[in-house]
Amino acid sequence: MTRSDALGEFEHLVLLAILQLGPGTYGVPIRDEIEARAGRDVTLGAVYSTLRRLEAKGWIESWMSDPEPVPGGRSKKEVRLTSEGARTVREAHARIGRMAEGLSDVLRLP
Repeated sequence: MTRSDALGEFEHLVLLAILQLGPGTYGVPIRDEIEARAGRDVTLGAVYSTLRRLEAKGWIESWMSDPEPVPGGRSKKEVRLTSEGARTVREAHARIGRMAEGLSDVLRLP
């Protein structure tokens, strides 16, 4: 793994939010999911720039939705994980698990 394809913490949170929300989600629900589950304030700009970076790395793919069925309805840029993105999340979780082995007492984990 090179530095450019390393999974950063916020990228990890965005990928996990996409997994939680399912294919076809977009920026606002991703931000809301991270804020609700991680308790972290997130700007939409941070989410959208991260989505562009994740797509450039091949970990997500995007498409434009049909416009909302209301006058002046807008399309949304929807996303889903690629198989490479899912592999990246699995590997990151495995690495974190290995690093945390035996630290329950130190970290005060259940």
